[in-house]
Amino acid sequence: MAAPSSGGSCFVLGGSGATGRALLRELCAQRPFSRVTVIGRRQLSLPEGSGVAVEQAVVDFERLGEHADAFRGHDVGFCCLGTTRSKAGADGFVRVDRDYVAQAAELARAGGCKHFVLQSSQGANERSSFLYLRVKGEVEKLVEAVGFDRCTILRPAVLLCERQEFRPTEWITQRILGFGARFCPTAYTVPVETVARAMVASVLQPSGEKVEVLENKAIHQLGKAVPQPGT
Repeated sequence: MAAPSSGGSCFVLGGSGATGRALLRELCAQRPFSRVTVIGRRQLSLPEGSGVAVEQAVVDFERLGEHADAFRGHDVGFCCLGTTRSKAGADGFVRVDRDYVAQAAELARAGGCKHFVLQSSQGANERSSFLYLRVKGEVEKLVEAVGFDRCTILRPAVLLCERQEFRPTEWITQRILGFGARFCPTAYTVPVETVARAMVASVLQPSGEKVEVLENKAIHQLGKAVPQPGT
């Protein structure tokens, strides 16, 4: 599948999260698509004045099949959807990070989407004894099985970002690993802005592989390869 022209369309799932917000900024700055649809459970405050038509589709994820129109007519789908066990409970985490994502992928494929870009996690493994990593591994397999022309899976390490909500454990982890990143920048952490640039770059720079898995070091490399706005 060739990279889309600037006249194409994409959708973003999970636009309210840290990576999703960075991705929206990147899509508006680079303008690889003329139309961007943000699919989520509520209206968001979106970037303005970019020249990109940014639309919003508010959906009920518990009845996602009733919102098939929101997934129709897009060339590329970006998925940053996710929650935490502490916020949603174990069952809620599985429902959001696996079930919602898998169903969205199926709707996107049925709607004509050719390339699905999924934010997963470093260490994702469907056979892991840890719920988080097991669910991430399971959803990777489910998305791959949908049969997109291209499927790109990013496995970032600890995300460096400013959350809208305070997560004490994550805040401490970010500070500790952020210090270590000065000496080994691609091993344990990655800024959400780098992940967002890598997601866009994976579309603009096709690898030729049907399924491509980008580990943390590759995310750093690909994220740096995208020109910064104004340069």
